[in-house]
Amino acid sequence: MTGMAMNTPNSIPWWAGNARFANLSGRLLGAHVAHAGLIVFWAGATTLFELAHLDVTRPMYEQGLILLPHLASLGWGVGNGGQIIDTHPYFVIGALHLISSAFLGLGGIFHSLWGTATLEEKFSFFGYRWNDARKMTTILGIHLVLLGIGAGLLVAKAMFFGGLYDPTIGEVRALANPNLDILTTLGYLFGGIGRDWIASVNNLEDVVGGHVWVAILCIAGGFWHIATEPFPWAKRLLVWSGEAYLAYSLGAVALMSFIAAYFVSVNTLVYPVEFYGEALSISFNRFPYFTNGDLLSSRVWLANAHFWLGFFFLQGHLWHALRAAGFDFKQGKLVCSTRGEVA
Repeated sequence: MTGMAMNTPNSIPWWAGNARFANLSGRLLGAHVAHAGLIVFWAGATTLFELAHLDVTRPMYEQGLILLPHLASLGWGVGNGGQIIDTHPYFVIGALHLISSAFLGLGGIFHSLWGTATLEEKFSFFGYRWNDARKMTTILGIHLVLLGIGAGLLVAKAMFFGGLYDPTIGEVRALANPNLDILTTLGYLFGGIGRDWIASVNNLEDVVGGHVWVAILCIAGGFWHIATEPFPWAKRLLVWSGEAYLAYSLGAVALMSFIAAYFVSVNTLVYPVEFYGEALSISFNRFPYFTNGDLLSSRVWLANAHFWLGFFFLQGHLWHALRAAGFDFKQGKLVCSTRGEVA
């Protein structure tokens, strides 16, 4: 056994978190559901907290807000020029998150305390082994499908359910004709349009059209991974263990955090000036690292938060990747090779 499975329950301290559940799929499910409940609870509670302190006569970016600017950019409660004219949608969204967090919390407690410890015992479909490459890619496929559905929901909001706030005209509008030209989307991705990579996007038609392609590719890729198993070269190259998957995930989240930090810093279409403040310049010789002068706007907070979270996620990726590869930090050397160990 490799990676997280190398440890026995007695060798794992309480502060090691989910590593204690490496071989207890039911308990690990409970931990994941509980974590989801905490995240949703934070979203609901913070939305209501910000709403309670919102002053609609002042710009959002001056009030230290995090979530309400996102909701406003999605077109909820916004009038001409970015004025907040209706706060009821913010209350509904916050309340729905709080209510759903309770159900997730109860589900997490149930699976952590009373549900079957290992799903393989009673629910073989939901059971898994870390070194079962076929099952792991099926789980990857399911996650990709869910991500594709998420991208599709943004497209639906933009086209059919009220539209998005367009800072170029200062109004909320529905996107009837998103730009589905794949060459345009690839142009942003490969730096062929603008100097700021994907953050160069300057119209909502391209934003929504790009999300259409993201939804299609994620869902198609998800079903492909569900229906197939890894190629032989992938089985030989990758490490197939719980700790390796954690490392892969942390690396991906770190990359997305850095991209988000840059995007929020320079893009004023998806992150309108009305809600986030002026675009930032990047400076490495003083705090804050992403700055627009002396104003600590929502944009500054978001950019810095994403940058530093990405930095620490990257450290976690390197730590767990080395351990998954067989490196022993106590001995300071590689003690075993774990690459390509699949069922």
